[in-house]
Amino acid sequence: MEDSSIELNELPDEILIIILKKLFNTEVLYSLIDVNKRLNTIVHDPIFTSHLTLMRCFSDDSIYSLPDSILDRFCSQILSSIHHKIKWLNLESSSMKRILLATNYTNLYGLGLYNIE
Repeated sequence: MEDSSIELNELPDEILIIILKKLFNTEVLYSLIDVNKRLNTIVHDPIFTSHLTLMRCFSDDSIYSLPDSILDRFCSQILSSIHHKIKWLNLESSSMKRILLATNYTNLYGLGLYNIE
């Protein structure tokens, strides 16, 4: 049997969505938004944009903000392109103000706040 390889772009949309749903939405958006037209259409689906957790959660229940480089891109590019699709945001206190001021969340109906003193 010969070796064969399949590139991500060769997979059917349905299979690609199944794979991407196994990842965190923030990772999918950060990694694949604006890569190409097809992936951009897929990652703009409400499956990936309606509920966002913009923080890092660890198994020991500790919560931290996203790294600055990731947060910068979310606040300057990603959130403004999906703001109308976001229905729920999970945020931690140190980056909350920056994220909430990044754009107008017209369909936001829920907010989870963490590490609030």
